[in-house]
Parts: sequence; C-alpha cells; structure tokens
Amino acid sequence: MDSSTDHPDATTSKPPRARVEDAVDNDTPRTRDYLDGFLAAKPGADSVGGEGSDLQADVIAALREIFDPEIPVNIYDLGLIYGVEVDDNRDATVTMTLTTPHCPVAESMPGEVELRVASVPGIRDAEVNLIWDPPWGPHKMSDEARLELGML
Repeated sequence: MDSSTDHPDATTSKPPRARVEDAVDNDTPRTRDYLDGFLAAKPGADSVGGEGSDLQADVIAALREIFDPEIPVNIYDLGLIYGVEVDDNRDATVTMTLTTPHCPVAESMPGEVELRVASVPGIRDAEVNLIWDPPWGPHKMSDEARLELGML
C-alpha cells in the first residue's frame, strides 16, 4: 500500500462542524403537533382509489353480497376479508382467507370473489390473494354476523 493514501494529508483542514444554534431559526415559532395539517388533509379530487374512496366502498358492498354456503352470513361480515385495496389505476386487490383449508368452496370461492369484484363499475382489474396466516377464527366476525348466528 502507498503510505500517502494511508494517512490524510496534514495540510488539508477540516470543514467547520455544524452546530444546532446555527440551524435554528429563532424568528419562526415552533408548533408541537407537526402532523396537524397532514392529518386534516383530505385526498385530492382526482384520486380514484385509496383508503376510504367511493370505489373501495363499492367493492366492499359487492363483497357483502357473497355468502358462505355453509353459514348464512356474507363473507365480509364473517371476517374472511382481511383487506380491500383500490389503487388510482382502478385495480382492486382483495386479501382473504377461508374458514378452513378443507372448506368445500376452497377452490371456487376466490374465483367467485374475483369475478364479483371485477364486475363493480369502475374496477379495471381484480386480484384475490388467498392467505392462511393469520388463520380465521370466530373473533374476526362482525357483531352483526355474531347476532345472526346467535353468538351474542
């Protein structure tokens, strides 16, 4: 190794260190809640999808029309739907599970959900992700579903 690259040249000086008092603008008052404006902001009018959008509400309404054949409750209130996402391209992604892996509708239910979501006006494409973790349990049901099944 070259000895000139092992040690920095003693003739170069280091830049001055940054100090907090140099960076603070004392003329501007500081507020405690930095997220105040962010949390109060509403999505833009040109935003089609996203959390709380009308299109997402339409997809959830469509999912509430699909009933489990063994249980007289729709799959949304039953707690089989873990997530509904609609992006700005009008693509819907539904994350769901089934009551058990050996459910009689294990092969047909995801396809039925995909077809129903894709038929919602405004949805360009629908995708269903079937997952098993976390497993479904009765605690995932809505109060309306529990009432319907006589569990309340």
